[in-house]
Amino acid sequence: MPQQSAMMFSPGGAPPPEVLCAWLRARGVTTVLVQDVDELMARALRGRPRLVVFDARTGSPECEAACERLKSDSFTGIVPSVFFCRAGIDALTSAFAAGADEVLNTATKVDELSVRMDVLLRRSDRDVFVHPSTRLPGTIDIESEITRRLHQTAPFAVCYADLDHFKEFNDRYSYYDGDRVIRILAKILHDVVKGICGEHGFVGHIGGDDFIFIVPAAAVNDTCSEIVSIFDALVPFQYSEQDRRAGYFFGKDRRGQLHRVPLMTVSIGVVSNERRHFVNAAQVSELATEMKSYAKTLTGSVYTMDRRQDPPVGQTVASPAPRSDVPLTLGDES
Repeated sequence: MPQQSAMMFSPGGAPPPEVLCAWLRARGVTTVLVQDVDELMARALRGRPRLVVFDARTGSPECEAACERLKSDSFTGIVPSVFFCRAGIDALTSAFAAGADEVLNTATKVDELSVRMDVLLRRSDRDVFVHPSTRLPGTIDIESEITRRLHQTAPFAVCYADLDHFKEFNDRYSYYDGDRVIRILAKILHDVVKGICGEHGFVGHIGGDDFIFIVPAAAVNDTCSEIVSIFDALVPFQYSEQDRRAGYFFGKDRRGQLHRVPLMTVSIGVVSNERRHFVNAAQVSELATEMKSYAKTLTGSVYTMDRRQDPPVGQTVASPAPRSDVPLTLGDES
């Protein structure tokens, strides 16, 4: 298991508090010192740290702003955050208002600090609403993120990703191998979405091989095509050499009949508020599911976009607008 790391955010570059460093070393956690908030976010987005300590001994405004930024992103927001202040400085209210999970100072006794930090990490591990395998936000956070974006003016797209032929893969290999594939897909989704969209992208895990990612509407094509390309390049290596060379294997259907099972592909259904008027997250979820189901009827790894357009607000139509054009698939730049 890779060694965990903690980040110490110190705007002035002061050495981190030794009492905290000693506590982290005792638990096998390495310490990384950062001075710039952009570096803090970049590191936190690349690999979620075990803990972030904001060294506010020389002043708290920069630490408060950095903490607010860390907590505003769904991926980094669940990282336990601690303010460490000088004794006699009343930073309790402002630190918690900025999103801190714990506030300590130079007068805190070592035994008390150790207990409070242990409880902080235990509480964080227990209470976060993330999938235990991928550590991505679950359905509660997905719904909250969609709702949050519905209240903003920026166009966004909700993308529902699902694996094809995943059950057959599990049946032929094992649930352990299947879980590895799910983690690979989660890593691809996260790295591509965050790499292209940064803090404006969101990735959530519904469960099993079902994922939701949310990106600015303008980034849909670049993001989805990159995901499809990387997945298709990596997934063959999850099979035995024999199956990989053949490009399929023989599996049994529900009736026990043998049939050819292709290598896994990924299908992505996309909906956007550019042409549609959404009232709530449930409506977005329903349409994303519809588009994902349509994508799964197509061959290979694809992404399909809903191109239907709602009538202007206040105008009614006799029936829903028909899907008159072909949904966007990989390679269609229209």
